[in-house]
Amino acid sequence: MKNASPETTRVGWIGTGVMGLSMCGHLLAKGYDVTVYSRSKEKARPLLVKGATWADSPGAVAGTSDVVFSMVGFPADVREVYLGPNGVLASSRAGTIVVDMTTTEPSLAKEIYDAAKARGDVHAVDAPVSGGDVGAREARLSIMVGGDPEPVAALTPLFEAMGKTIVRQGGPGAGQHAKMCNQIVIAGTMIGVCESLIYGRKAGLSLETMLSSISGGAAGCWALSNLAPRILKRNFDPGFFVEHFVKDMGIALDEARRMNLPLPGLALVHQMYLALQANGGGKHGTQALMLVLERMSDTKIG
Repeated sequence: MKNASPETTRVGWIGTGVMGLSMCGHLLAKGYDVTVYSRSKEKARPLLVKGATWADSPGAVAGTSDVVFSMVGFPADVREVYLGPNGVLASSRAGTIVVDMTTTEPSLAKEIYDAAKARGDVHAVDAPVSGGDVGAREARLSIMVGGDPEPVAALTPLFEAMGKTIVRQGGPGAGQHAKMCNQIVIAGTMIGVCESLIYGRKAGLSLETMLSSISGGAAGCWALSNLAPRILKRNFDPGFFVEHFVKDMGIALDEARRMNLPLPGLALVHQMYLALQANGGGKHGTQALMLVLERMSDTKIG
């Protein structure tokens, strides 16, 4: 199995949302021949203008591609894209590699892997990402990969066009388990960022000055550098949707229950995000957790 290259590899891309649009754009910029499908053709327009070819279904993408990527919303979407009657696996040819970059259930990643294997020489890889909209735009994503070593190695040039940290975690589903670890950390970090800003406001600090100090110390992290400034500007636009984060935390809690593993911190933050979603915040970015904490503390930031 040869490594992917613009000269020999036709790429399919399914899903052109906040993340997928930028990620696919990097592959086009590297010179790959890309066929794209999205539920809304208009969302794919920027890619079509740059030279991508439109397909009318996930199966149509697979029928003309050597490697098929997907970046969609929810496990039900992933299932439809891969296992539906007009899905990717129904039309994949021998030698095709299919790569789901959606954050979804590890068990579903394994199911897709098994279904691909049953078709013969079709290889399925799970490769969820971390880094948000900024990481997607700047091709600095962390990509957590699960799958067999040979197809994962063949995908390396494609992954390198989208990310800076590419690590194979193990077999099918291992990438998704690693992403659950990532989301558990983000959940705890996000509540810490928000509570620190509320504490700073109550204490009478300049929040910008406070952030300039703690961002360079042991508290420094991606959320503090990228999302805290958005909160101060009351910018709750999505780099990553609340409704998708709620889905991810739910998957992690379900997996933890199967392992008889208590995760009380994650369970608390999950409940707070559920409250945010119930109050119409599902399309906000994850930094909108501040809206819940502001109501609880009777303190407004920004």
